Amino acid sequence: MTKKVKWGILSAASIARRRAVPGMLQCELAEVAAVASRSLEKARQFAQELSIPRAYGSYEELINDPEIEAIYNPLPNHLHVEWSIRAARRGKHVLCEKPVARTVAEARRLLEARDKYGVRVGEAFMVRSHPQWMRAQELVRGGRIGKLRSAVCLFSYFNVNPENVRNSVELAGGALMDIGCYPVRMSRFIFGEEPVRVLACMELDPSFKTDRLTSAILEFAAGQCIFTVSTQLIYYQRMQFLGTEGRLDIEIPFNAPTDKPSRIFIDDGKDLYAGASQVAESLPICNQFTIQADLFSKAIRENQEVPNSMEDAVCNTAVIEALFRSVQSGKWEKPESL
Repeated sequence: MTKKVKWGILSAASIARRRAVPGMLQCELAEVAAVASRSLEKARQFAQELSIPRAYGSYEELINDPEIEAIYNPLPNHLHVEWSIRAARRGKHVLCEKPVARTVAEARRLLEARDKYGVRVGEAFMVRSHPQWMRAQELVRGGRIGKLRSAVCLFSYFNVNPENVRNSVELAGGALMDIGCYPVRMSRFIFGEEPVRVLACMELDPSFKTDRLTSAILEFAAGQCIFTVSTQLIYYQRMQFLGTEGRLDIEIPFNAPTDKPSRIFIDDGKDLYAGASQVAESLPICNQFTIQADLFSKAIRENQEVPNSMEDAVCNTAVIEALFRSVQSGKWEKPESL
């Protein structure tokens, strides 16, 4: 039996407590061995709540722990690259939360650190490995909806808490960085190519100065993706892919349920009103955070590429950066190539 990879959790962030770590505790190849926080009390509380053996009162203590092989980094966006590089320098493999960097230059620094220190580093787009997305890719590439021409996404939630990191410009918050990265990543995944140019429109919160409503167009050689994301709308998410012969609709594309099957709807459009032409596919119950950590751990043990490589992270960051440039210029912008 393959020896489990010992993981350390870099901070007691909400996403780690609510989603990532509970998922990792179900892993076959990953073992959560330690957690760190700037507050030892918080770290101990986190460790006790989730039955983690060791708790540290500083990030440095965790990345200096010789038993820890891999780090999960869910720190606020502006700290992703800094602490991921520090961990890599100490020989730790790093799974860093999305978006992995604020700029292409930052993402390139982390890619270079990966190569310099000989470790695995990846961006934590847990959705990329969920069976519903693998199936969606299989259906589209297999011609189930004809030729793919359009992707459409809506993703929103309501959060006006001034203490929340998502509402801080200094901490690289805002709708595009927090959730707009998802339709960017998954449209690139399903189209299987990079957008040639992008256009965006933003509305800023008058107090936070973060983007609370962002809409974008990504132009691919094969078609287009349009999406709207918001931090101040009703909680909702849906992503659809339209082809010349059908439509594929992913019911809950990003926060896939862990207590019931995920569903994909396929429609050939022959019955617009009654929905009789729609076929539903159910995917088995699973936890995408469990899958993500197991795949990353397998990549470590078998010396393979991780699911979301740093090369891909650079490309995704380039699209996001180009969208921000588009807002400033009011024009189409071309993402920087790898």
